[in-house]
Amino acid sequence: MADDPDLPEPDRTEGAPHPRETAAVFGQQAAEAGFLDAWNHGRLHHAWMLTGPKGVGKATLAWKIARFLLTTPDPGTDGGLFGTSDLPASLDTDPESPVARRMRALAEPRLFLLRRAPNDKRNAISQVITVDEVRRMKSFFALSAADGGRRVAIVDSVDEMNPNAANALLKLLEEPPPGTTFLMVSHQPARLLPTIRSRCRELRLTPLAPDALSDALTQAGGVAQPHEIAALSELAGGSAGEAFRLTNLEGLETYAALVTLFSTLPRLDRPRALALSEAAGARGQSDRFDLVLTQIELFLSRLARAAAKRETPPEAAPGEAALFARLAPGTAAARPWAELAQSLTLRARRGKSVNLDPAALLMDILLRIDAMAGSLASG
Repeated sequence: MADDPDLPEPDRTEGAPHPRETAAVFGQQAAEAGFLDAWNHGRLHHAWMLTGPKGVGKATLAWKIARFLLTTPDPGTDGGLFGTSDLPASLDTDPESPVARRMRALAEPRLFLLRRAPNDKRNAISQVITVDEVRRMKSFFALSAADGGRRVAIVDSVDEMNPNAANALLKLLEEPPPGTTFLMVSHQPARLLPTIRSRCRELRLTPLAPDALSDALTQAGGVAQPHEIAALSELAGGSAGEAFRLTNLEGLETYAALVTLFSTLPRLDRPRALALSEAAGARGQSDRFDLVLTQIELFLSRLARAAAKRETPPEAAPGEAALFARLAPGTAAARPWAELAQSLTLRARRGKSVNLDPAALLMDILLRIDAMAGSLASG
């Protein structure tokens, strides 16, 4: 189950602990309770799909459930050996149990982790989960469990399977190996084969509230001041993973700089716009460039929603509410800003795919936003 130690783990956020190393799941009590209820009443489905936005705890919950399944005696279907008082009240397990230690070391013989593997040259991680990896999992099931007990397979994420791998997984779901539970992480379940979705029971995880996001961020090793949590929650969409990325890349400061720049619309401060474009588009700044593009798209989306709902969201940067009110004073402005956000996102993807100069691409995007602001102001 272990991969090349010289390559990064594909299911791990850079700089953060792997989900198998994080014990607590924050803000997902409903999903935990749903699984526990099925277990306690003898209705354990053979395949569970954990869905929801990226970074809200799906993989962490999958590993927590796996630890529970591999350390907790099966209650059967009669409410436990001695009645309901013996049923577990939570999915919590001893983090220092032999099973938990083996799982952290990727050495538990009853667990299979299906994820993207090293490519044929073993110099990088493959961009997809291939059918060969699913065949490895099938071979794992063909072997007897170490003690004849339950086995667990974690798929992180099922969205990353290529068509052949998805079809191979479907065959396993149609005829599941005895005593096996599949725990599949999916960020975009609507894109999966309907036949795969139909064979799974869904555990839907929701965006984290600010307090839960703060706790999850702290567990991951992220650092944020208390007064920054509300803004982080807005920009990250309730995703602890995205909040972790924002704290590492100074995302709050970058978004505040964009709001300050856009406050000059429809007479864009071109020297400041050029300076931002050149800084984000400089060689070796691909992460910052992607962050700026993402935050421009987020700004335009927030602006369009504020216009459509005639309701300003909580500020993610000083002056944002007043800027929204000026750039989109009525509901008629919602569609143009939303359409611009969509077209600029496509333009950015095309520009990156053909290796356009990042600084020039970013400056062009800023000028198009300026043009839209001028058009709406004159209209």
